[in-house]
Formats: sequence, C-alpha cells, structure tokens
Amino acid sequence: MSEPAVVYEKKDGVAIVRMNRPQVRNAMNAEMLCRLSDAWQDVNDDPEVRCAILTGTGDEAFCAGADLGEFIPMMQGFKPPKDEWDERAKADPGIIFKGLLRGYDVTKPLLAAVNGHSYAGGTEILQATDIRVVADDARLAISEVKRSLFPMGGSTVRLVRQIPWAIAMEILLTGEPITAQEAHRIGFVNRVVPRAQVLPEALRIAAILAENGPLAVQAVKKSVLAGSGLSIEAALGKELEIGIPVSASEDAREGPRAFKEKRKAVYKGR
Repeated sequence: MSEPAVVYEKKDGVAIVRMNRPQVRNAMNAEMLCRLSDAWQDVNDDPEVRCAILTGTGDEAFCAGADLGEFIPMMQGFKPPKDEWDERAKADPGIIFKGLLRGYDVTKPLLAAVNGHSYAGGTEILQATDIRVVADDARLAISEVKRSLFPMGGSTVRLVRQIPWAIAMEILLTGEPITAQEAHRIGFVNRVVPRAQVLPEALRIAAILAENGPLAVQAVKKSVLAGSGLSIEAALGKELEIGIPVSASEDAREGPRAFKEKRKAVYKGR
C-alpha cells in the first residue's frame, strides 16, 4: 500500500501537515489537495489544536506546485479520473481551492516550514500561512506563467498585499525564482535557517503559540483577517466586536492570575 499524499499528525497542541510526494517534489495531485482540505477542516474543528505547521517531505522541495503530468490534464478533461481522489476533486472543484487555502481560512495560527524549493502552487499556499521559516538554500517562485497557466491559488490578490507592488508584479509576471534571502529581505518570510533547522525552528515557534491563550490567539488572527480591506474605522469596530468577548473570558482571568501567582497559566479555551 502506498503512503498517503499528506501525512497529518497532532502532538502537544500542534498539528503537522506534511505534503508527502517526494518522488515528484511534493507536486500537488487530487489526493494531496483533498487530504489538505480535510486536514484544514480538522485543524479548525479540533479544540485541542492550538496551531499548525505546513511542511514537505524530503530534502529537495517544499512543493513544486500542481502535478503537470497528472493533475492538470485530468482537471482540463484530457485524462479521465483514475481513482476516488480524482473523482472527488472533479465532482467538487471547490475542494481544490480549500486545499490551497483559497477562500478558506485556518482559524488557528498556521506556520510554514519550507524545507526546500517552492514553486507555483507551493508558493501560492505559502501566502495563506502566518509565519514562514525557510531553508537557506531554497528558491521560491510563482511560475505558472512559464507554462501559460494562471496562478489560481490567489496570488494575484494576496501577493500584492503582502509585499511591495513592483516586486510582487515582477515575481508574478516573470515567473522567475527568488532566493530565500531575497524573500526575507522583501518581508515575504520570517526566518531563513539551515535546512536541518527548518522544522525545529517552526516547532519552537509553534510551542510558544501553543502556550498562549487560545481564545486570544485565534481572536487576534480573526481580527486581522476581518479588518483586511476595511477602513480603519470599520476595522477598529471589528476589533472591538471580536476582542471584548475574549477579555470577558475565563482564560482572560486565568492569565493575569497566573502571572501574579508566578505560575504557568492553564488555559481552557473558554
């Protein structure tokens, strides 16, 4: 029996979502996107999960984007569905966008541990993550135009909101890769570390997030997403709407109490 295209694990409040097709540089097929969709749903639904990490298997690539020999021809109608995953994706194309986190928000913090090169859909899904740790020898590109394809994972909307316009347009229109160091310089990623330290560093950050008050953490992310694109006045209104219930929660009483008593806070998510 072959290994699943996504390996999903949970430990100590942290979910690890690992794209697992190293033989094709973790290229996305229907199975991977369906399993990613299911994983995101579980991250949101499981109250024990405080944050999640997206990474890839192997030493070469985080994700090479869509599988051009298998997935794209099937979705274009040039190849028939070959298994239940293809059938599922063909019957419900929305699951592809959910897997790519296009139009679907993970409500908990989502970290990326970019263990190698990231191209096309790999860099598109990266834009849906909150904190990004990248291998120092990795290269990143939104390379769809090289194959006369459109970056349907949201890059024409998200990238220009995350980095300066001119830099985003060069990345989108040329399809050329940038180095991890350049990605850090332009503010697209948080950390650039040696490859062997990528997942440990992401886990270190995740452990910090997992110890924070889950209601407060999730409300902060919700407020940032809700306020995006609104006027400052409207966004501040949203912030109050989201923040006041957190301030009235049991966890909000526990945090200051634990600080005063010089002990570790025990948050219950209520």
